[in-house]
Amino acid sequence: MDTGDPEIDRRLDDPRWRVAERVSDAALRRFPADLLAVAVHGPLAHGDDDGGGDSEVGLLLVTYRPGGGPTPATRRVDGVLVDLTVAAADDYLGQARTITPRWPLAADRYVTTRALHDPTGWLRTLRDEHLARLARARPGEFTTAARHAWYRGSAAHARALRLAEWYETDQALLMLGEARLAAATVQGLFSRTYFRDPGDAVRRTGLAGADMTEVGTVLTRQAEELAARGRPVDGTVDDLLAG
Repeated sequence: MDTGDPEIDRRLDDPRWRVAERVSDAALRRFPADLLAVAVHGPLAHGDDDGGGDSEVGLLLVTYRPGGGPTPATRRVDGVLVDLTVAAADDYLGQARTITPRWPLAADRYVTTRALHDPTGWLRTLRDEHLARLARARPGEFTTAARHAWYRGSAAHARALRLAEWYETDQALLMLGEARLAAATVQGLFSRTYFRDPGDAVRRTGLAGADMTEVGTVLTRQAEELAARGRPVDGTVDDLLAG
């Protein structure tokens, strides 16, 4: 059916949108007093991913208070995978105001959403609060977060090397994937760049196809950058206890 509205026509043609709207409508009927806003994030929110109809639906349900609404869940509905996030408004705003080692993978959810229900404009508040936090952030906050991400990547890389030596190839590849993603988040924190998802992170940082040696080289360069920013990744017992 052609409605004459390209946005509506696109939603009608996309099974992911149809499922998202069905879940939204059902949630609003069942929890009318609990839900402040409902939105999609990820590929649907960006509107430039055809997905072939088979990528997952990221759905956010914002409640007035903790414990309201349904339980967070992941299910397949009519062949479409739905990842349902349920969060209290104040808690989610608190997350949006925090710079963590996973910021490059989380920020897109605060900045790019598409409302299915937002009568008070809360999603705009979410975006504005996050952008305002970024404007106030000091360089050291991103460096600290990058250091923690680097430690995770270095540990995963070391584990991958040992597993490869033991010919535990499958496990080594899994740990190498973790090291790639951690190194990608370090790059994102260095440059204040956020990504749509883990796949986007490793693609945009050139780490998607990096082998064990290449990932090790990247981590070494990142350690040098962290030292240049004022604090080496290696330290003494006193350094550790000082925080």
